[in-house]
Amino acid sequence: MSAVKVTIIGAGSIVFSLGLVKDLCLTKELQGSSVCFMDINEERLDVVYRLAQRYAEDLGADLKFERTLDRIASLQEADFVINTATITHNEYFMKRRRELTDKFGYFYGHTGMPEYHNLQLMLDVAKDMERICPKAIILQAGNPVFSGTTLMGRETEIQVCGLCHGHYGYRHVARVIGLDPDKVTWQAPGLNHNIWLTHFYYEDPETLESVDAYPILDQWIEDNIETYWEAHKESGIPAQWSPSAIKQYQMYGLFPIGDTPRNGGWWYHTDLETRARWYGAGGGGDTPEGRDLILKEKEEKYEQMKNVAYDTHVRPITLFGDQKTTEQHIPIIDALVNDNEYYAQVNVLNHGALPGLPDDVAVEVPAIVNRKGIQPLRVPPLPRKVMLECIYPNWLAMEQTLEALLSGDKSMLLYGVLESHQTRSYDQAMDVLEALFDIEPNEPMAYVEDIHDHYKWPKNWK
Repeated sequence: MSAVKVTIIGAGSIVFSLGLVKDLCLTKELQGSSVCFMDINEERLDVVYRLAQRYAEDLGADLKFERTLDRIASLQEADFVINTATITHNEYFMKRRRELTDKFGYFYGHTGMPEYHNLQLMLDVAKDMERICPKAIILQAGNPVFSGTTLMGRETEIQVCGLCHGHYGYRHVARVIGLDPDKVTWQAPGLNHNIWLTHFYYEDPETLESVDAYPILDQWIEDNIETYWEAHKESGIPAQWSPSAIKQYQMYGLFPIGDTPRNGGWWYHTDLETRARWYGAGGGGDTPEGRDLILKEKEEKYEQMKNVAYDTHVRPITLFGDQKTTEQHIPIIDALVNDNEYYAQVNVLNHGALPGLPDDVAVEVPAIVNRKGIQPLRVPPLPRKVMLECIYPNWLAMEQTLEALLSGDKSMLLYGVLESHQTRSYDQAMDVLEALFDIEPNEPMAYVEDIHDHYKWPKNWK
């Protein structure tokens, strides 16, 4: 049994943070550990702190909790840092940005504007860790995981592991076609939000042998997919089984997993009518109406959790239960410090794990985690077509984003907008770029310097 200090940056993401607390409470080998919640929103910080204390009481867990608005203070003596903080992925900011860019002719904010706020925040956290807790490991939860993990891994000496739960899409696939997910052997490597089901086997109940499950998937699609779409027409088609997912499967010969079907090419996302074609009635969650519904549900959930935090007559366990979540963060910590070996899906710098990409690019691959560390497994190459049309373009866009961030070259931000398939003219791109520069994030956690001072046009720019 080993006690550690876990710091959660952006702990105001209460549902996620409380899930981590739940997993800690239910991991006996980590009893005696301490959790430091850090956020800049004092109310949300107080809610998660109170809920955590009361939930640990409900489960009889031996955990210590503290809270702070000071990121530097939160990192003191930390062994693990879980960063879920976000600026531009804040739902309120996303809504304001979508409404702003809509005025310039961009549907759902698809301007091609490279990310910089969240990436700067991630880099700031990692650099703080280098000074304050250099031996600590950062488990990156907030998006963008792909570019953020790559950035922190390149620019600092901190050990970085990006985590996402999108790979659990394989379980959804298995359940729908009638297979027990617990008896499936699978592998889905790639880049975060760009992963592909290269291996899909199941245990035959009669012979107990491992059998290729792809033929079962193919037959199910042929016999049932139209009926499935019709049945989910009103309630919404899950992205994992959307027409977009099936078309990507037809194009590449591998089933796209998790968030991969939500991305695909620009042609799935040009307007509401197009979204409805590829993601069902209403266009799914990645639409103004869909996001507004998600935002409403989040607010209702927060109010419910806030009431529980301050109502002494309601115990958190009655609301949140006593079963572990499927998140990987705490099992990875347990495996590293207590040698309870764990099979994970991680985002780490490549170092040969996924053929065809440089060592310093973060890839999403399976890994064995134990006291020896987070050990990514080398996987077979992805098909050449997948690499050329999905992986390499994603990699190039990431490199352009990081170069823009690190160089401060404003013309690289402009280039991203010019490359958007919704951009119709140079002037349109310039107008939306300047408008986005002037929109203020709700929660400016990452501002070491003003963006207008950092980003400059090249010399002789007119």
